[in-house]
Amino acid sequence: MKIMRKLGSNALGCIPLLILWVSCSAQVQGSLHLDGSADMSLKASLEPRMAALIRSLSRLSGGPPRSEQVLDAAALSRSLAAAPGIKSLALRNQNPTTIEGTISILRADAFLAVPGSPEHTFIRYEQTHAGGSLRIALDRDSGPRLLTLFSPEVRDYLSALMAPVATGESLSQKEYLALVQSVYGKALADELTAARIQVAIDFPGSISAIQGGRAAANRAEFTIPLGDMLVLDRPLLYEVSWKP
Repeated sequence: MKIMRKLGSNALGCIPLLILWVSCSAQVQGSLHLDGSADMSLKASLEPRMAALIRSLSRLSGGPPRSEQVLDAAALSRSLAAAPGIKSLALRNQNPTTIEGTISILRADAFLAVPGSPEHTFIRYEQTHAGGSLRIALDRDSGPRLLTLFSPEVRDYLSALMAPVATGESLSQKEYLALVQSVYGKALADELTAARIQVAIDFPGSISAIQGGRAAANRAEFTIPLGDMLVLDRPLLYEVSWKP
C-alpha cells in the first residue's frame, strides 16, 4: 500500500499516540476539579489482530528492529509531555500491548487544544457560582483538526487503517468496516466493531444533566464505541452539567 511506504523509521515510536483513536479497549477514570484541572488514570490495550497489524506496518516501513513493546509507555510519555494542557504524566507498560498510568491536566479546555483555532476547541469548560458544565464534541471538522497535533506518522497509521477521520472520506461505519474487512480481514474488522472506551469522571458537584452517558450523584460514565471515533459519520457530543 502506498501509505506504508510513507511511514518513516521512527514511526513505531509514535504508535502509542494512537491510543486516542485505535486502542481496542481502554478504561479512563478521573476527577475534574473546580478550577478546571483534572487527574486521570488510564489503562489501554490492543487486541491481537491490531497489535499484529502495527508490527507488520512497522516492518514494511523499513525501520530498524525495535523492542517487543507495541504500545510503548516511554514513547507515549515523551510524545505527550509537550501536548497542550498536560501538567504531568506517569505511564508504564503492563505488557507489550498494554499501558497504564496517570495523567494530570492543567485545565480541561486547554487539553489538546488546537493552536489558533479556539472555535474548534473540542472541550469546553465553564464554572460559575451556580454550577458548571463540561462539553466534549468531535465531528468531521474538529476531529481532523485535533489530529494535526500529532506527528505525521500517527496520521499515516490512521490512514493505513483507512479511518475516515484521517482520510477525509465520507463513509458510514458499515462501509468503513466492510473496507477494513476487504483489506485486513474479518478478524480485525470484528475487533474494531467490538472495541469500546469506558470513561468514568467524578465532577465537583451533583450532576443535574447529562448527554451521551449516565450519571449517579457526582459521577458520569460514558461508553464510546471505537468505530464512532474512527468514522465520525455522526457528531459525538458528551455534556455534563452540575450544581455545587
